[in-house]
Amino acid sequence: MPRLPLVAIVGRPNVGKSTLFNRLTGRRRALVDDTPGVTRDRIAAEVSVNGRSVLLVDTAGLDPDASGEIEAAVQEQARAALEAADAILFVTDGQAGLVPQEHEIADLLRRTRKPVALAVNKIDAPRHAPRMLEFHALGLEPVRAISAEHGSGAWDLLEEIVAALPKAADAEEEAPLAERPLRVAIVGRPNVGKSSLLNLLAGEKRVVVSGEAGTTRDSVDVTATRDGRSYVFVDTAGMRRAGKRDRLVERGSALMAVRAIEDADVALVLLDASEGFTDQDARVLMLARERGRPCVLLANKWDRIEGEAAGKRVREGIAQRLRPLPDVPVIEISAKTGKGAGRILPLAQKIAEAAARQIPTSALNRWLQDSARRHEPSMAQRGTRKRPIKFFYATQTGTRPPTFVLFCTEPSEVLDSYRRFLENRLRETFGFAGVPVRIRLRKRSAVRET
Repeated sequence: MPRLPLVAIVGRPNVGKSTLFNRLTGRRRALVDDTPGVTRDRIAAEVSVNGRSVLLVDTAGLDPDASGEIEAAVQEQARAALEAADAILFVTDGQAGLVPQEHEIADLLRRTRKPVALAVNKIDAPRHAPRMLEFHALGLEPVRAISAEHGSGAWDLLEEIVAALPKAADAEEEAPLAERPLRVAIVGRPNVGKSSLLNLLAGEKRVVVSGEAGTTRDSVDVTATRDGRSYVFVDTAGMRRAGKRDRLVERGSALMAVRAIEDADVALVLLDASEGFTDQDARVLMLARERGRPCVLLANKWDRIEGEAAGKRVREGIAQRLRPLPDVPVIEISAKTGKGAGRILPLAQKIAEAAARQIPTSALNRWLQDSARRHEPSMAQRGTRKRPIKFFYATQTGTRPPTFVLFCTEPSEVLDSYRRFLENRLRETFGFAGVPVRIRLRKRSAVRET
């Protein structure tokens, strides 16, 4: 998967960033609430704008006047996250009017020397349009009135900012995995042991380890050679779960983690086994999978699990949460004692190589015919008649993640359950365990053209 331009949505808390994100991505996956800082679900989505794909990211609320240790950490992460962005959508609140903090934010954005577009949100009717005039004082262009709630002006502004991005360079031919360092992103919530794991994998203490959550506030690259293989390990800022005091931290660190995942060959997703598999662990894992990266789930701090009964409960809890992703491999580890560490890099290399594998078309078509024989798809409804869906042939159109096009008579009638069956069969047949697989269905007439 190529590295996508990253467009960050920024602004003060509670100006409508998540509403705009949901509007532009066509989803209501991020939680929207009138309380500042409650955003805590989906934070990144791929969007096609006039034929160009970009990665849209919802970020922490910027507040130059933030005080307190947690708030300061949030702002430090949010500012660092801007460095990972390629373009910025600055959202303001037209109902609240221009506030002094936004002059400071505008100065910060200008210093990035990146394309910036200013969205004056909550202009929900023509009579509200004069409210946007005072925002020209920020000295940013373009300035556009939008309503994230109703959609007016939002997509047009996104088109403008994407058009301002540098033209996509021709993708350079990347060296085969065997001829370059394997890039491994280490991601997870704060204080699950990411820095300790990096030091363990690198074979020496390369990053600071602290019991205080949030010690790592930027992505840290460490190059090391293990067993004759070169690696680049990326320790990322923790993607924090929601809480009463720290609900914005996830957005500050997540943008940096997204970029680290985008650049990686494989993602190691850590969880704290002593706390079990949390909702935020699931979000981190899904983020890596959605970005097409092969993943290994590492249940860290296993040295804190006392007794077989406790271990069984943790394993069952993880298995339950992984039911939608049963192929993801799980390793029980302790970054403190070294338990399980010897399995991590061989498995990471194995699934990274699987993600880059090209399957011969002849083997794919044998697989497709065998799969259709084992489990026939449901019938397609045509008016009052039902007709069988026929699959003809398959071809692979991409790697990292492996992407396949299957030609059939009625793509729109193929059930999601049958897609999952085909994905699982692909993994079983071609060794794609731990690797996201993309299946695209294309229509082809049952009558062969002559």
